[in-house]
Amino acid sequence: MAELITLARPYAKAAFTFARDNGDLAGWAKQLKTLAIVSGYSKVEKIISSPALTPAQQAGTLVEVCGDEIDAKVKNFVELLAENKRLALLPEVFALFDALKTAHEQSVDIEMTTAFELDDASQQKLADALSAKLARKIKVSTVVDSKLLAGVIIKAGDLVIDGSMRGRLEKLAKAINS
Repeated sequence: MAELITLARPYAKAAFTFARDNGDLAGWAKQLKTLAIVSGYSKVEKIISSPALTPAQQAGTLVEVCGDEIDAKVKNFVELLAENKRLALLPEVFALFDALKTAHEQSVDIEMTTAFELDDASQQKLADALSAKLARKIKVSTVVDSKLLAGVIIKAGDLVIDGSMRGRLEKLAKAINS
């Protein structure tokens, strides 16, 4: 895995720099995501890794499958990846590109898991508090998990804040058993 990321990093940085300089980070992110998803399908994976096809044929097939979702600049990027036999790195390139984009925009994706559905005002209050704490823009997605009993679990990258009743009960049980 680390090797794939090492190989993908220069391509992701180049794509990010180009997209940033041309003011199209969102467009590139969307197109790279499409390419990463499409390249993960088993039939497409076989085609883009087939030694019987030329790099131009591999890139052409991938771009054709994506259709109008891919513009000419991203098509050139795909052709470059194909020439260097790096089409299989598209999921890693997208992941690294997305991380660079998020860091550049000073935003973070937050996943809030709650015991029950929160109203918009409560979600906004939590998002504002997290935004102030992390000094970043927040993009919130919510998940309801009734197993939590009460409270909320917040995940932001590698930061996890467990304010759930289940989490507190587990901590209490560990303390008692220690």
